[in-house]
Amino acid sequence: MDRIVKNMPLYGVIPAIASKSQAHRALICAAFADGVSKIIINAASKDIDATANCLCALGARISQNGAIWEVTPIKNKSIEKPLLACGESGSTFRFLLPVAAAAFENISFCGEGRLPERPIGPLMDEMKKHGSVFSAEKLPFSVSKLQNGGDFYLPGNVSSQFASGLLMAAPLLPDGVQIHFDKTRESMGYIEMTVHMLKNFGVVVEKTEDGFSVAKGQHYHAVPELMVEGDWSNAAFWLCGAAIAGEVTVTGLALDSAQGDRAVLNVLREMGAEIITDGNSVTVKKSKLRATVIDAREIPDLVPVLSLTAALAEGETKVINAARLRIKESDRLKTTTELLSGLGADITELEDGLIIRGKDMLFGGEADGANDHRIVMTAAIAASRSENPVLIKGTEAAAKSYPAFFEDLEKTGGHSDVVLR
Repeated sequence: MDRIVKNMPLYGVIPAIASKSQAHRALICAAFADGVSKIIINAASKDIDATANCLCALGARISQNGAIWEVTPIKNKSIEKPLLACGESGSTFRFLLPVAAAAFENISFCGEGRLPERPIGPLMDEMKKHGSVFSAEKLPFSVSKLQNGGDFYLPGNVSSQFASGLLMAAPLLPDGVQIHFDKTRESMGYIEMTVHMLKNFGVVVEKTEDGFSVAKGQHYHAVPELMVEGDWSNAAFWLCGAAIAGEVTVTGLALDSAQGDRAVLNVLREMGAEIITDGNSVTVKKSKLRATVIDAREIPDLVPVLSLTAALAEGETKVINAARLRIKESDRLKTTTELLSGLGADITELEDGLIIRGKDMLFGGEADGANDHRIVMTAAIAASRSENPVLIKGTEAAAKSYPAFFEDLEKTGGHSDVVLR
């Protein structure tokens, strides 16, 4: 599906959709708990559905009544070689690989899109040291049981999801888990989110000098009701869109959230955006923006939309520590550069970052969505500060994390027309 997005400013109020990152974690913990849990998720997505479907393949029962997801945990762990189809969800795959292997004798995994190419080596290597045998080095493959816990050694600059998966597997292993990182540390906020979610389900994680530790003998306990927070990663599109072209309020955001992407407010403040917070709502108004340095180490998912914001700020912005963007749903350093330069921005791609020289307006034109939800949504927001509309190819990719994105775009005064291929 292609869409033409009109060049219109953005105004209005948007309720934040549920945090995809938190929803994955909550559903997994609930599926291995000691009773029925109710998880409130106000909006699903393809990635969240992938995790739910995989948990059901393992024997959980998940029913939905509006925003309430009732999770009946897995009781029978003797299912013969369940198949977990992870779609394109890296979180689903990387979390459930150690978790399912800790609970089942043999499991099969498959994935779509770029997921089979995304790196998993460090996690596989550590799992092999603890008894797992893999049928192949990349998807699709089967994996045998993770025999024991103990010490796991991980690089800190590849994926925090490896550590999060092992932490969630810890209560299913007989001897606890100790995770040790090397000196490099990136996306630690996502691991803190995992620690916080485990605490909700009765599992205590201790910080150590070089990582985290989960003592043996702990178990997941059901929660009567847990509400998944609003998603800062997706809220960032409206907040950045308002900073360059309008005034938008996003409701349902926890200002003290463990989500690392709430740092979007810090970056926008550094750029001179006018920001008003009131309880669980954030309002951003169009302002004269200035260049800054954006360190992507802890906020890699924000880089596409913050790069758009920088493209319309005065001066030269540098995006640094962004090499890991090359292993996302697309090579996001490349696709962000192609997207913005194609719309008229002055942007240079580096090996591990970007240099962006701001302009007053973009031209608009055609944009390839690159089968990447964050590239598609960034392209749509770019239309709000373009001289001409933006034709986006492959807009269906937005459903990976935000199926109602284009409906919400209409609510803020934006407008798009579907173009049939």
